Amino acid sequence: MTPLLLASTSRYRRDLLERLGLPLQTARPEVDETPAPGEAPRAVAVRLARAKAEAVARLYPGQWVIGSDQVAELNGAPLGKPGTVEGAHAQLAAMSGQVVDFHTAVSLVRDGEVLEACDLTRVHFRALGAADIERYVAAEQPLDCAGSFKCEGLGITLFNAIENRDPTALIGLPLIALSQLLRQAGYTLP
Repeated sequence: MTPLLLASTSRYRRDLLERLGLPLQTARPEVDETPAPGEAPRAVAVRLARAKAEAVARLYPGQWVIGSDQVAELNGAPLGKPGTVEGAHAQLAAMSGQVVDFHTAVSLVRDGEVLEACDLTRVHFRALGAADIERYVAAEQPLDCAGSFKCEGLGITLFNAIENRDPTALIGLPLIALSQLLRQAGYTLP
């Protein structure tokens, strides 16, 4: 079986995809991730997931390529990866006591054929004090994560509740939706 290509260098996405037990390779997509002016967070996630998959698929004709992207949405505005400790502090302070939506899109592409889905996870943040944020950011350094947390680690302590249909989506790759897309593409999964 030809390996799937994951258009990502994210160790989180690779770890999730390995759960499916399918042959896998990764490739770095060269994609500008800047949102278009006025582009809704869900639309950004869907567009970028497809763009990542298409960028890698052009280099590997005949192979299925998986692209994924996640955009956090707070009060209608997108939140990206913080990139800095200060950025993470600011994001977490803004999300304190709020409900934040996470749009996690996945796209499966081969030779112009596109199968895609987008999962919504709603996270209810507890009220976070400055000391809570300081301790959390120092412990996990979540600078490469949309929304400045890692729910598979200590980030789970920042929440009062999570609403979703797929727990893997919040980590960065919705495996339930992806499994459905892979079956449509002809893969055999349990």
